[in-house]
Amino acid sequence: MNSLWWFALPTLLLPIWWHRKKRVQVAAEPLASARFLPRTEPRQMRVWRWKDVVLLILRCLLLACLIAWLADPVLPWRGNTVVVAEGTDPQWVERQVQQAGFKEAARLPLPAGDALAWIRAHEREWKPDARLLVLGDIPMPAALPQFIHPLELRTLGKPAAPSEVRVAIVGEAGPWRRMFAALTGPLRVVVDDAPNAKTELVVWNKPEAPPAALRAPLWWAADAGAFPELAQAKAVDGIRYADSARGRVWTASAWPPADPAAARRLLETWRRLHYAPVAHTAPSYTFAPSKVPAAEHAGGAVRDFLMLALIVLFALERILTHARRR
Repeated sequence: MNSLWWFALPTLLLPIWWHRKKRVQVAAEPLASARFLPRTEPRQMRVWRWKDVVLLILRCLLLACLIAWLADPVLPWRGNTVVVAEGTDPQWVERQVQQAGFKEAARLPLPAGDALAWIRAHEREWKPDARLLVLGDIPMPAALPQFIHPLELRTLGKPAAPSEVRVAIVGEAGPWRRMFAALTGPLRVVVDDAPNAKTELVVWNKPEAPPAALRAPLWWAADAGAFPELAQAKAVDGIRYADSARGRVWTASAWPPADPAAARRLLETWRRLHYAPVAHTAPSYTFAPSKVPAAEHAGGAVRDFLMLALIVLFALERILTHARRR
């Protein structure tokens, strides 16, 4: 529907009509010697000064840029392209390119998390007969996207990089160690005997409040009475949390867990509430071209250039109009 704005191009005649109709008003003063001259009807002459011509050109360009920005033009200039997620093994990429027949295709590196969304937003920049090959561990999107061009996604399926969390347990450590032992996946918990500078989580398993000088990014309180901030905290899936001067404090209503399965559920709930969801790698998939493209396809870099041109032309038009009035 944006292309219908091109029918507004005849409005470029408005600035031309306005400049031709505009007259410069001059005051006529009769001279004493004018009575000896033959009487003639006054004539009005239209004189175009250079400022008028430049101002007319600026206004026509401003109106044309506005129509083009509304029409959202895109010049298809990309051909067959291999989109490579950043950090992907180069040797694996070369093998996949050879197998897919994209040896002569252009390479386009993109962040793995934004690759599909970026392609969808800029897809009109590709030529109608272009094909796309996406390589790398792309996170699985919430919904299956649609593309105008045929697109093949090949993922490596590399396991997630292991990470480490430093935990300090103050008080009885047995139930907590069992809970952390139930944790599965790339996250590894290292339990320290006392809090230190690297401690991310302090498990406070005592009824009294911790010292005011002891701070950490995260706290887990076995006894909510040790942290007055938890008194007004709201419960989410059986877990309460509140921010304090020492850090963010968490506690659970059902503690200690009755079995390893309950400990695993409790720990997963805490991770879901505090940390971002773990992205799963999308499986390899071939996207057939969609005949009905989505309406939210963006226009690419041309739209940004037109917006910049609009700002510059508007500023020049205002400056010249002000200078013309002086």
